Amino acid sequence: MQSPLPVRDGVNATRLRLPDEGPWDTAMDYMMHRWGHIDPQGIEDRFDAGEIVGEAGIPLDRATPLRNHTFIWYYRTLPPETRIPVELNILHQDDHLLVVDKPHFLPTTPGGTYIQESALVRLRNRLDLPDLIPMHRLDRMTAGILLLSTNPETRGKYQVLFEKRQVQKEYECVAAAEPAPGHPAVDYPAVVRNRMTKSRSYLLAEVVDGEPNAETRIERLRTFDGPGSEPPGAEVACNAADGAAGRRALYRLEPHSGKTHQLRVHMASLGLGIVNDAFYPELLDKAPDDYAKPLQLLARGIRFVDPITGKRVEHRSGLELSEAR
Repeated sequence: MQSPLPVRDGVNATRLRLPDEGPWDTAMDYMMHRWGHIDPQGIEDRFDAGEIVGEAGIPLDRATPLRNHTFIWYYRTLPPETRIPVELNILHQDDHLLVVDKPHFLPTTPGGTYIQESALVRLRNRLDLPDLIPMHRLDRMTAGILLLSTNPETRGKYQVLFEKRQVQKEYECVAAAEPAPGHPAVDYPAVVRNRMTKSRSYLLAEVVDGEPNAETRIERLRTFDGPGSEPPGAEVACNAADGAAGRRALYRLEPHSGKTHQLRVHMASLGLGIVNDAFYPELLDKAPDDYAKPLQLLARGIRFVDPITGKRVEHRSGLELSEAR
């Protein structure tokens, strides 16, 4: 549903659905029920100033009946954010698309404690493009190629490519060169296929029984010594989460589906947890971001046939994984 309020400071207005019934006579009564314990005066002031609107941008006041509107929109008061010390690099821009290199630690879209400090909001403000929308997402801890639509009139043509899986993505990661104890040896190229699920209430993605819905092709490109490696032949344990010593490898990953955390889960399932992964194979205690230890996962490239020009295009990241020696 189109918001009647424009983007402000790079951020969309918040949409709230009002209940069909309940013990609230007015829309303001309901908002007080939801958030009055946080800022009751602020809610009253917004209604008095006409800053809360319904369909077609009609301003609400304190007496607007609850049932007059199904949805209302308003601008959130944004808390101050500490700037994440990373930068976005623009690789390509035309009348339809923007292609950037997203760094590690920066989320793609606003959410949770990251609003202004998201790739989307930074780029909207930097380029004065309020209609900018990402065509896909990268995890906050993953770096690399990110495509965004700059033109609402042609956006649907690119969205169809992603919906029909007509976009080929290539990733790189650094992990142990050999599987962890208890896991069988891997013949490359390897293909991992299983069924993955992730609920909103559970932090991690899970592999469950059932028809496969996630597939990744994995190729080992080269091996090299990790920091502090022992001489060849020595027994060295490698913990992917903390980046401990051991023989390592650079891998190419080609996902044929787009499930949350798919690449991290599939690598961990082979006993090849990605270096500096705090989620898989084991969930570590939450700690402040360590900018010296980014997750060693990079969206290296993306390929598709442009629906406007009909030409095959490819965009490649200019970033490198810090542990890929």
